[in-house]
Parts: sequence; structure tokens; C-alpha cells
Amino acid sequence: MSARKFVTEIGEFFGVIESAVAVSAAVRNRRRAQDADLRRLGIDPEQFYGMRGR
Repeated sequence: MSARKFVTEIGEFFGVIESAVAVSAAVRNRRRAQDADLRRLGIDPEQFYGMRGR
């Protein structure tokens, strides 16, 4: 693996962590998460907002 690819993958990893924290904070504060953050985590925004707490 080249150094450039390694750095890119590390950057992508931290991007996923950043999105997870952002979505978690949005849910905790009862506000809408960014669609881009949800997509980065593999979550369909329409389905996410269609869910209701039970």
C-alpha cells in the first residue's frame, strides 16, 4: 500500500467517525442530521426519518 493511499484511507476513516458523531449529536438534540452524514454511514435518509421511536 502506498503512503498516499494509506493517508487517504485514514482520512476516510476519520470522516466516517465525524459523521457518526454528528448524527449521534443531532439525534440526541432532537434535530435533523445532515443527509450527507447519513449517506456516508450507509443510512438512507428517507428511511431514517420514517422511523418512529417506540
